[in-house]
Amino acid sequence: MPHLFYLKECSSTNDEISKFLLYENSDFVGLHTFNQTKGRGQYGNTWSSVAEKNLAYTLAAKIENFTCSDFMFNYYTAIIIRDFLANLTEQNVKIKWPNDIILKSKKIVGILIEKKKINQTNYFIIGSGINILQEKFDEISNAGSLLTQTGKTFNLDELTIDFHNYLVEKLKKIPSDEEIMHRFNQSLFRKDEISVFELNKRRQNGIIKQTDENGKIWIELEEDGLKSFYHKEIKLLY
Repeated sequence: MPHLFYLKECSSTNDEISKFLLYENSDFVGLHTFNQTKGRGQYGNTWSSVAEKNLAYTLAAKIENFTCSDFMFNYYTAIIIRDFLANLTEQNVKIKWPNDIILKSKKIVGILIEKKKINQTNYFIIGSGINILQEKFDEISNAGSLLTQTGKTFNLDELTIDFHNYLVEKLKKIPSDEEIMHRFNQSLFRKDEISVFELNKRRQNGIIKQTDENGKIWIELEEDGLKSFYHKEIKLLY
C-alpha cells in the first residue's frame, strides 16, 4: 500500500506534509487527520472543519511524474475525487468550476493544489477536505456532508484508506488532455442550465457552456453574451 500517515491533530495537512518527505525517493506520500485546526482553501480562503467528523488529507506527488499542464492536473484531480465519491455514494456528484465537489447542490469537498520544492524535489501538494459525518452547517452556507446529502454514515478510517489508494492509482495513469476536458465538462455543475451569476457587483442570468484547457469557463450571459472568465472574475450563485 502507498505510504499514508496520520496525525491526531494538525494545523494544515498541506503545511505538515513536508515533514514526511524525508527521502529522495519519497513519492505519492499521503497525510491525513480528522482534526485540522487551520485548514486553507483556494485563494487564501479558510476551510473550517469539525473535529472527528471530516477528513483533511494531503498527497505529495513528484511533479516529474506528470507531463500535463497545471490546469489539466487540477482538472484531473477534481475528476478522480468526483469519481471516487460518485462510486462511494452511488449519486450524481458534480464539479463546480474550478474544483469544488458538489453533491445535491451542496459543497462536500474543497481542493487546494500547491507546488512546493521540498528537499530539492518539486512536488504537487494535493490537499482536500471532505465533509463526511458533520450534521450541522451555517444556515447560509453552501456546505454539506456525505451524511447530510445521502443519509448514510461512513467509517472515517476505511474511507480514508480507500480514498488514498484510489487517488494514487488514478494519478499514475493520467489520460490525454482531450479525455480530461471531456470528462470535466461532462461532470460540470449547472452546465447548460439557467443560473444566476454575480459580475461587477451586478446579478444576471446565464448558462455555463464549457470550460477550456486554459482554465477558463465560458458562460452565455443574458446581457453580455458569450464570455470567458478566470476564477474569481465571476461568481455563480447557488
